Amino acid sequence: MGAIVGYLRVSTDDQQTGSQKSEIESRYSVDRWFEDAAVSGVVKTEKREGFSNLMNYVREGDTLVVYAIDRLGRDTIDVLNTVESLHAKGVAVISIREGFELGTPIGKAMLTMLAAIAELERSNIKARQMAGIARAKKDGLQFGREKVIDDRAVALWRSQNKQSIAKTAKHFGISTPSVKRACRKAAEEGWLDEANLQMSKQAS
Repeated sequence: MGAIVGYLRVSTDDQQTGSQKSEIESRYSVDRWFEDAAVSGVVKTEKREGFSNLMNYVREGDTLVVYAIDRLGRDTIDVLNTVESLHAKGVAVISIREGFELGTPIGKAMLTMLAAIAELERSNIKARQMAGIARAKKDGLQFGREKVIDDRAVALWRSQNKQSIAKTAKHFGISTPSVKRACRKAAEEGWLDEANLQMSKQAS
């Protein structure tokens, strides 16, 4: 018979793992405990020291017990990946709060739902990324290899031609923030004053 392994996680220093441990101990005789204290849920499970040690410890036939399924990941995708990694090692996973073992028919149904939610999350993430890229391109942000910008030339051209930031950006094929940065740098270092003075001397 395999070992019963308990895993505990709390997000902040002012939280304690005691309540989770008590809930698990009231139902299971745990052979080995692992925990991640003051580890935020935004940290991926594979990056948590306690859980990493747990994965190195468990063997086929072992059972992992957690208080709640959200202890196993930062989001649905992370939870699903974690559970699949455990099942690949032959480890059963039991969640006290949800009240089922993830290897049973009910648990497998739950995993199916998790997979569907995870796929939806992936689609939403990709959609947000594409929308963000589209907005950035619309605003003039360049993608790919970073463009080398001559701040002095940009600021001088805009000043001499009395053009707007947007038209200057279009002329040089750069973003409007890049134009603003070039003009700000020109003002701070006095480039335009020197250039205008030289042009006045040449004209006289």
